Amino acid sequence: MSLEERCIQSIRLLACEMINKAKSGHPGVPTGCASIAYTLFTKHMKFDVKDPKWISRDRFVLSNGHGSTLLYVINHLLGYNISMEDLKEFRQLDSKTPGHPEYGWTEGVEVTGGPLGAGMSTGVGLAIAEKHMGAIFNTKDKKIIDNYTYVLLGDGCLMEGVTAEAASLAGHMKLNKLICLYDDNHITIDGNTNLTFTEDVKKRFEAYNWNVLKCNGDEVKEIDAALVLAKASDKPTLICCKTTIGLGMPNKQGTCKAHGEPPGTELELMKKAYGVTEEFHIEEDIYSVYHAASERGNLKHKEWKKMYEEYKKEEPELSKEFERRLKRDISSISELFKEEIKEDEKGEATRISSGKAFNEIAKKLPEIIGGTADVGGSVKVVLPGVPFHEDPKGRNIHYGIREHAMGNIVNGMNIYGGLIAYGSTFFVFSDYCRPTIRLAALSHYPSIFVFTHDSIGVGEDGPTHQPIEHLLSYRSMPNCVVIRPSDANETRVAWKIAIERNNGPTLLILARQNSKIIDRTIFASSENLRKGGYVLRDYGTPQVILMASGTEVDIAITAAEKLHKEGLGVRVVSLPSWELFNQQPVEYRESVLPRKIHARVSVEASSTMGWEKFIGDCGVAVGMHSFGASAPINKLYEKFGITSDNVVEAAHKSIENVKNW
Repeated sequence: MSLEERCIQSIRLLACEMINKAKSGHPGVPTGCASIAYTLFTKHMKFDVKDPKWISRDRFVLSNGHGSTLLYVINHLLGYNISMEDLKEFRQLDSKTPGHPEYGWTEGVEVTGGPLGAGMSTGVGLAIAEKHMGAIFNTKDKKIIDNYTYVLLGDGCLMEGVTAEAASLAGHMKLNKLICLYDDNHITIDGNTNLTFTEDVKKRFEAYNWNVLKCNGDEVKEIDAALVLAKASDKPTLICCKTTIGLGMPNKQGTCKAHGEPPGTELELMKKAYGVTEEFHIEEDIYSVYHAASERGNLKHKEWKKMYEEYKKEEPELSKEFERRLKRDISSISELFKEEIKEDEKGEATRISSGKAFNEIAKKLPEIIGGTADVGGSVKVVLPGVPFHEDPKGRNIHYGIREHAMGNIVNGMNIYGGLIAYGSTFFVFSDYCRPTIRLAALSHYPSIFVFTHDSIGVGEDGPTHQPIEHLLSYRSMPNCVVIRPSDANETRVAWKIAIERNNGPTLLILARQNSKIIDRTIFASSENLRKGGYVLRDYGTPQVILMASGTEVDIAITAAEKLHKEGLGVRVVSLPSWELFNQQPVEYRESVLPRKIHARVSVEASSTMGWEKFIGDCGVAVGMHSFGASAPINKLYEKFGITSDNVVEAAHKSIENVKNW
């Protein structure tokens, strides 16, 4: 048996040993795709295990993330910080080798993989980032950004709608340095793909404007040749690799039993066929092959460093900007918005305020890139200049009506390095990209999502376009910061927070309807939004607290003025971000919402669920208990009781509740 064959078989055996030891896992991908992985990493991939974050490295994305053992084994063999003991701890608590690959948790993992299609669409974001950064910083002689994004994906990834969205956009954008290797084994969990998936994949991707190639996924020479051809194309490439799921497991290969069941006794049959007796053991000559690939990558990195030193001398301004971006130095925006916008009865919609603030920030930070899901005229966060698909230097991305792909593309651009990426649509359509926000939160991707038309204030478009349960949904998501500002001043601060945050997604929730600009000169500036919630008004010694977010803050102020005229002491609290407020010390939270004041009312044109945390047992929540309706905004607020008069009534009810408690 040749050394090459042994190198490939070592991937299969080691992966199957991991799965058997864990008593769970998916052997289908590492057994069927071992030749693909070997060819890609030893003959094509450019990387440096000594510096895994080198900006110009090739990226490998395992979209069918259930096959994580393939990636862990390869990265172990290459010399990343994954030991044999780590492999033995597959799927165990706090190990470096969880069931699905997680970004930031395991060295050499570029993207969190698991939800099928998510990796592929995130890979599109990585490819956009590479093309944009290269267009900005490369010179004729010095390509400091020059890498490929390789994605391994399976039948399940191709069935998911997000892949169709992302592939369509990638072909439109001619992302020629995106290469997807399709594990074409025709097997899913339930059986053969002829149950559900009989389309002509080749024709489908050719219609997307992709270059499509076919090869035997078990033959190194064919895979190698296909990759060479893919690199020569001016389009993104899909390589259909004909594989056999579970290859090497004599009684399971080619069947659905190879997908997600531990090999069991099949492992011993494999080892016998391969002439292997030891467990979790790799011969030194096999390690040497993979280590040689790593050394070649390290040498390429050294050559890059030498080139970059010359680049710095030739292009001092460009190199200075390049390094600033990689360090995420955003100090240029620190002095923005120091002066508060003065009180204004008419005011403006926070989506309008957002657009103004965003463009001021974008002038200072050219690394901001993104766009909207075909609603630029409504959400107002459109960057000037030509769009990316016309000129890769362009920062404005037309995602099209592809919210799901948009979210993962934003994630991919943000983790590439040197960019601050965002996406935007109406809040109700965040449902379409919710899985991508969850992945951003889970993976600590610093993505920014701008959602406008935030409530029943959408008006005449009716309940299909009026988000009701959405705020609660995202507020319940760990590591996700939701900000619903009340006016122009809070909106400007919210944008700065979103830019500054580098440890998870930030959602800006903005209104279509006008909100007056509030006078904050008495108590606190809008900078207090950074604390998530703050005292906006005290009318005498507080006997009741009114709290609100967004456009309803003004309703709370009007109600407080009415209550104060009745002789009651009232506090108004602006609470635009529950997450930021909950991060504050107990002493601060107590100073804003003293426990001794039990009479409380919340006001928000959204589901009232969750507000009980702040209003307690005696409080009253004014908000939505049903879907909305189609009517002018003032009629809707009256119909659903989100008015200052109803807030006054709720305050009296809460005071009565306290007496009877």
